[in-house]
Amino acid sequence: MNNPGLFQVIRSRCEEVTRRAASVQINDDGLHAFAERLASDRSGEVNLDPARGVEGDEYELLAFLVALDAINFGSGWFPLLRKKDGMSGYRTIAAACRERFESEGAWSGEALRAATPESMARLLGQDIEGCSGGQGVGELMGLYAQAWRDLGDWLAREHADRFDRFVEAAENSAERMVLDLAKMPFYQDVAGYAELEVPFYKRAQITVADLNQAFGSRRFGRFNDLAQLTLFADNLVPHVLRCEGVLVYSRALEAKIESETLLVVGTRVEVEIRAVALEAVERLVGVLESLSASTTAYELDGRLWNAGQAPEIKARPRHRARSTYY
Repeated sequence: MNNPGLFQVIRSRCEEVTRRAASVQINDDGLHAFAERLASDRSGEVNLDPARGVEGDEYELLAFLVALDAINFGSGWFPLLRKKDGMSGYRTIAAACRERFESEGAWSGEALRAATPESMARLLGQDIEGCSGGQGVGELMGLYAQAWRDLGDWLAREHADRFDRFVEAAENSAERMVLDLAKMPFYQDVAGYAELEVPFYKRAQITVADLNQAFGSRRFGRFNDLAQLTLFADNLVPHVLRCEGVLVYSRALEAKIESETLLVVGTRVEVEIRAVALEAVERLVGVLESLSASTTAYELDGRLWNAGQAPEIKARPRHRARSTYY
C-alpha cells in the first residue's frame, strides 16, 4: 500500500482534530448557508494582496516572491506595527517590499544573509531605535532578519545560491517544494495535538500558490499536484469563517479573543482553530461542487482572505498568537 501524500496527511489529521475538538466546532447549517452565498456570488474579485500583479524579469520576480513569503508571518505583532494608510500589517509589509523591488530589484542570497533587525526596520518603515526587542516590534524585526538569513543560508546550501535551482529541484511537485522549504526552521509548521502530529505548512504552501499565480504554467509556476494544496491555515480565514457562522467557538475562547488575549502557539485551542478551519474549507469545497460552483481549497482560501479585508470583518477581534508560521 502506498504511503499517503503530504497533503492527504494534512487533511486527515485536521479532520481528526475536528472530531475531537472541544473549543471550536463546525456549524453545518451555517456552512451550507455560507456555501450557498458563495455559489450565488458570481462577481469577479479584485485581489487585494500588494504582492499580486508585480512585473519584472522572471528570475528577479521569483526571488522577490520567495523572499516576501519568507517573512509572511507575524500577525500576533501586527497591532504594534506602524502601518501604511488604510493597510493591514501584512499589506504594509508586502507593499514596502514591492516598492523596494520595483526601485532596486530583488534580494540576492548574499543580501538575505546580511539581514539585521535594523535593516528590516528600515525596509519596512518601522522604528526600533531605542527598542530592546522584548515582545515588541523589535522582536518581530529580529525574526524577519533571522528568516531572511535562514533563507540565504538554505539557498546557498541546497541550491547553489540560485532561486531557479530551487524551483527545478521540485520537479513540478508542490509537495516536494513544500518539504524543501520546511528544511528551514520557520517553515517547520507542525503542531502537536495529544498523540497526533498535525502538519499545516501554511507558508510553504503559499509559496507554491504564489509562484503559480505569478507564472501560471510557465517554468516557475507549473505544479502537477497544485489542486492538492489545502487551506493556508492562519488567523484570518478562521476569523472570516466565524463571522460567517461556519465556525463556533466556546464561550471561554470567545472571551479570550474579544479581550484580545494572545493565544499560545501549539496549545490545544490554537491548533483547533487552525485545524477545524482547514476541515471546514474542505467541507465547503464539497458543498460548492454539489452546487455546480467547483473550486479548490487554495482558491477558496484566496477568496476568504479577500473577504477578510472588509471593514466589518476587520472590526471584530480575531485570535492572535505570536508565531513564525502565520
